Amino acid sequence: MKKNLYHDESMWKGASKETFIKAQILRKNMTEPEKILWNKLSKNKLRGYKFRRQHPILFYIADFYCHALLLIIEIDGGYHETEEQKIKDEERTEHLKFNGITVVRYTNEEVLNNVDDVIKRISDTIDILKER
Repeated sequence: MKKNLYHDESMWKGASKETFIKAQILRKNMTEPEKILWNKLSKNKLRGYKFRRQHPILFYIADFYCHALLLIIEIDGGYHETEEQKIKDEERTEHLKFNGITVVRYTNEEVLNNVDDVIKRISDTIDILKER
């Protein structure tokens, strides 16, 4: 019996080998905002939670993922403002939400200009998720 990718309980939810390869390339080529946020999230620095960077999940690669919280953090560049990309992002969020995953998005500018505020907002999200 073949597994249903949408209900895979693993932290990868059936991600393909190709997605893992793409994620590895992205980890080697992180954007400046991703590097800044990763510095705040890596090594369990945010309230003791383990985050992974460029994490394969379903057909996607999450910028940052915490499996314990089922939380994805996305850092969006300017191209996310196009209508086409907004639709794709919404579809992606719905797929992930269907799997019980919360997605929060911040812009490159938010991370570059005020990473401490972004961390505070992520921490607030963690509080909400812990209450579930």
